[in-house]
Amino acid sequence: MYVQGTSRAMRAVAVVAAAVALATTTAASTLITAPTAAAADDCPDVEVVFARGTDEPPGIGVVGQALVDSLKPLVKGKSIRSYAVKYPASYDFLGVADGANDASAHAQATAKSCPKTKIVLGGYSQGAAVMDVVTTSPITGLGFKAPLPAAMADHISAVAVFGNPSARLGQPLTTLSALYGPKTADMCNTNDPICSLGKDFTSHVRYPQSGLVKKAAQWIADNHLNAKPTST
Repeated sequence: MYVQGTSRAMRAVAVVAAAVALATTTAASTLITAPTAAAADDCPDVEVVFARGTDEPPGIGVVGQALVDSLKPLVKGKSIRSYAVKYPASYDFLGVADGANDASAHAQATAKSCPKTKIVLGGYSQGAAVMDVVTTSPITGLGFKAPLPAAMADHISAVAVFGNPSARLGQPLTTLSALYGPKTADMCNTNDPICSLGKDFTSHVRYPQSGLVKKAAQWIADNHLNAKPTST
């Protein structure tokens, strides 16, 4: 689902360039060892792996927290846990690779230790670029060392990105990944200059107030977390 609502813009272009370069660079694939995830008896029904935006303090950020809070009443009593992607989130946008490595490694570790847990990947602004790399880069390159095996698509139930820089280039995540595009909510607020050609930077910092976080949560819950398996 792609939704575009009804001196920093240049930094946004830098984010786009870094994300696109990481997603399209070709290099030899390598394997890394993922960190140990939670014990099986501590597995949640749903885990939200979220990358915060530029210059936010460590954690899942304001948008990530709004997504988790919006999902909780929608998942019908299921347990939900969040994981804050570890990366600088600074104005050195090559740090996107650090976030992509951490998010991918954590998701893979969770899938191994908690195979029944439904994983939701998410990111805001630069964090959205992190998830672009995770979901569209099948090989390593420019510091990204943890490509997702194709089988991870069975564990990653949905993706939600907000203020995604690649959308400014006309390439929302919904169109970039055959595996994850159909299960992605790519949300762009009205005139947000990070994900559109708009010029209202205020709109970039008002995703919780815009209603788009709740809209993404509802779509994810209805279509990917609460949906009953299709019978054959």
